[in-house]
Formats: sequence, structure tokens, C-alpha cells
Amino acid sequence: MRKTTTLALIATGLIALGCGSGAADTSTSSGGSGKGEDAPAKTAKVGEAARDGKFEFTVKSAKCGVAKVGSDMLGQKAQGQFCLVTVNVKNIGKEAQMFDGSSQKAYAADGTEYSADGGAAIYANKNAETFLNDVNPGNQVSGVVVFDIPKNVKLAKLELHDSPFSGGVDVALG
Repeated sequence: MRKTTTLALIATGLIALGCGSGAADTSTSSGGSGKGEDAPAKTAKVGEAARDGKFEFTVKSAKCGVAKVGSDMLGQKAQGQFCLVTVNVKNIGKEAQMFDGSSQKAYAADGTEYSADGGAAIYANKNAETFLNDVNPGNQVSGVVVFDIPKNVKLAKLELHDSPFSGGVDVALG
């Protein structure tokens, strides 16, 4: 019951905040560089900076095959396997921007899309830095974005977004 209530509150917050962040995202563009529709032309690699809108992302590592996140008392078990993606997010804009780990996507080599698991990310992050975190200009946060994928699947790339409505930027994992 408590988990369901928490997830319902999270979903409501995401919807409310997502609508506002999409409107703010389009109002502050500097010459179109780094916007989602321009970003897919270049695919970054792990360790390289990649920009989408007001954020510069650097994927530090990706670890798959994890069966559970959290502690023995409080945690979440994967339906298949968890892929834990450690990412650094820097605000390169001129105003605060909210980073939302659940806006990120992962893809298998065959193009199958996987969404981030916000509930598991709460257990994977001690400071909850990948969940609805306002990042002021020039500041950065690091955290783990979690994907729950089938055991026999290997992720090929990530699509990272500065908001739920941005075009995103690709980061190759292989």
C-alpha cells in the first residue's frame, strides 16, 4: 500500500512538472546549438560529454546484470535485470532546470526502447540526485539512472533528455 501511494505521488508530480518544464525548455535557446533536433547527428560515447537543451550529460559507466537495488530491508528486485547507468548532469543554461531520471531512455541493438525505473532509482541513489532535482546554472549532479530490462538483452545506447519533451542526445554503450 505504501509503495503504491508513493508511486502515485511520484507520477502525479512528474506529470505536473513535465508540462511546465517543456514550456520553459523552448523559451531559452541560444542559436539552436544543443537542441534535441540537432543532437541525434552525433552520438557520444561513455566518458564523452553530450548536450541536450540546458544539460550536458557525461555517462561515466553502465553496469547490467544487477538483480536487486537497495538494502536487504528496503530495496527492489528486477523483473529481469537492472542496468545501472552512472551519469553526470551539468546545467549549461542560464536558469535552473529540473533533471528527471525517468525522462531518460535506453535501447537494445534491435531498437527496442526501455524506460527508466524511477522506483528502483530511489533505492540505487543515496541522495536521490536523479529524481526531480533542480540544477542551477553551472552546477552539476551525479547519480544512477536504472533500467529494468530482460535478462537476455544487452543495451546498445541511451537517449538522454533535459526534459520529457526534448529531442534527446544519443550515447553509445558498446
